[in-house]
Amino acid sequence: MMIVSFLDTTLGQDYATERLAMVREQIQRRGISNPTVLRALRSVPRHEFVPDDQRGLAYRDRPVRIGYGQTISQPFIVAFMTEMLELHHSSRVLEIGTGSGYQAAILATIIDTVFTIEIIPELAGQAGERLARLDYSNVNVRQGDGYHGWPSSAPFDAIIVTAAAQHIPPPLIEQLRDGGRMIIPVGTPFLVQSLMLVEKSGDKVKTRSLMPVRFVPFRRTD
Repeated sequence: MMIVSFLDTTLGQDYATERLAMVREQIQRRGISNPTVLRALRSVPRHEFVPDDQRGLAYRDRPVRIGYGQTISQPFIVAFMTEMLELHHSSRVLEIGTGSGYQAAILATIIDTVFTIEIIPELAGQAGERLARLDYSNVNVRQGDGYHGWPSSAPFDAIIVTAAAQHIPPPLIEQLRDGGRMIIPVGTPFLVQSLMLVEKSGDKVKTRSLMPVRFVPFRRTD
């Protein structure tokens, strides 16, 4: 597990102060209370995970474009999805949709091992370099089609999907450990989708809709 603390001022910008305000005003006030999740959000330098010309938006209550038609999710959504996974230090988590690497960094401050897959080669390369530079050494980044998951490293205690799929991919359900949880937006691309919680118990899979969301589409290679 990697916990990184940054007191950073770049070009006169006190990002540490903005980060604390983000957690207090956007996260805690909306009901996120898990202390480990809150600590991760206070720790990870979100501005490092957005393009340089977007840094002024890094701690705003909104998603931010990161190029290639992708975004870094709104801070509250990152916090909510992370809290719903009910993680422990020893949890093994698979993320589908690395993007800039921010969600993986949040996970990496909470758990021992993170596996993350990004289909866009440029983003996968940038995220891997960024996470290494910031010393999140417990994150494993792979470029590929996340629909098929990461069979060689399964099963996972939790799976988090950060793009909207039209259905829950069966390979991901198979790779979820008995008793595991998956959170995934499901619905039509570019419209309002449902953020779904998937819970696996033996041969039974239970799903529950948590809230309406709007995510970028789940991309495939075929």
